[in-house]
Amino acid sequence: MIDFNNKGFFKFKQNDEYAERETALLLDGEEVINSHKAMRDGVMFTNKRIIAVNVQGITDSKKDFTSLPYKKIVAYSVETLGAFDLDAELEPYFSSLGKVRFEFTGKTSMVEVSRYISTHIL
Repeated sequence: MIDFNNKGFFKFKQNDEYAERETALLLDGEEVINSHKAMRDGVMFTNKRIIAVNVQGITDSKKDFTSLPYKKIVAYSVETLGAFDLDAELEPYFSSLGKVRFEFTGKTSMVEVSRYISTHIL
C-alpha cells in the first residue's frame, strides 16, 4: 500500500495522457474522469474510484496500485488554487483507512473532482 502520510509523495499536475497508459485496472464500464501525473507516479479519478499509482524501481516496471472506492469516503476536504498559493489539495477520509492527502499544481479543477465525490457519497 502507498504511504499516503509521506507528504512529498503526491504533487500532481493534470495529464490526460497518463490515463491512457494505466488502463489495466479499469473495470467494464469504468471511465477515467481525469488523471494527474507527478514525476513517475500518478492518480486517476474514475466514475467509480480513485486509483493511485506508485511507480517503483529503476526501470519503472514495478508499480503499486491503490484502489480507493468513492463509497468508502465518509468526508472530504478540498482546497482550491489561490492568488499566491498555487497548489490545490484534496483530503478524502476513508472509513477503514483514514485520511489520504493529494496535492495538485497547475490548472486542476477541484470543483469537478468535488462534484464527483459528492455524487457518490451523498
